Amino acid sequence: MQELPVVPKIDTQSTRIQKPNWLRVKLPIGESYKHVRGLVDTHKLHTICESGNCPNMGECWGEGTATFMILGNVCTRSCGFCAVATGRPAPVDWDEPQRVAEAIHLMKVKHAVLTSVDRDELKDGGSTIWYNTIHAVKNLNPDTTLETLIPDFKGNADQVQRIIDAAPEVVSHNMETVERLTKQVRVQAKYHRSLEVLQMLKKGGMRTKTGMMLGLGETKEEVIQSMKDLVNVGCDVLTLGQYLQPTRKHLSVQRFVHPDEFAEYRAIGYELGFDYVESGPLVRSSYHSEKHVIKGWGRAQWEASRTAQEQIIA
Repeated sequence: MQELPVVPKIDTQSTRIQKPNWLRVKLPIGESYKHVRGLVDTHKLHTICESGNCPNMGECWGEGTATFMILGNVCTRSCGFCAVATGRPAPVDWDEPQRVAEAIHLMKVKHAVLTSVDRDELKDGGSTIWYNTIHAVKNLNPDTTLETLIPDFKGNADQVQRIIDAAPEVVSHNMETVERLTKQVRVQAKYHRSLEVLQMLKKGGMRTKTGMMLGLGETKEEVIQSMKDLVNVGCDVLTLGQYLQPTRKHLSVQRFVHPDEFAEYRAIGYELGFDYVESGPLVRSSYHSEKHVIKGWGRAQWEASRTAQEQIIA
């Protein structure tokens, strides 16, 4: 019987695993980056790009896009991987939906991403603000496609239904890790509850998406099993990326996954039936998300690439 890797722990050691060369990122520079920074600051908006220490912030902001985080920047949960602050959030800001919509309008983006902290202390889990924000964005930006990266709402069907009723083009809810590690990585979340949320969304007619981090101690077999579980609930889009430890107070990296392994998972994902698979060390949930809206695009690109490789071999 294969011995499973140890469960990840908080890093209290003075040394860390050295990052490999393939995890180098560019510093955020350029006029487009400055423009987005100015809009975010002026409208007093929160972005997961900043709160989550995303390694792609320079690239995405440089292209004039950002992932907006609604419902404040303090989360009621304490996930072991996440850089977002945990504590008692501020009261709900009912003017936030319009501010977000106006910022997206000023940025003139064709595709926008919304996410949020968990607001478990609210009776509606924050779903009303979610609904209002989606509607405000669509009313002011009718040509902008929208992805929403939502919390699990504790599996509450009525709260999930509010998202379905608002009808964004893509609804994402992240699994983050394999079943065995969920309790340590996501603490207050449940693996099968997240699968149920994705299934509810799919049955409601949504294009569904999820993301997972690798390098936390999962095995290849566990990753593939999670991919099978996701296909079974109809998940359309999967993103796989390398976990990077935000601070020493967070879970430590168990290993850095080589780009070749990410490429292998990408191929396996398509073979299992996903419509789009984004897999690489620096991939994050909203990375290249504008492409995830288009049904069949990712699979078509993968099949064309596979055919070309087979012809070269032949």
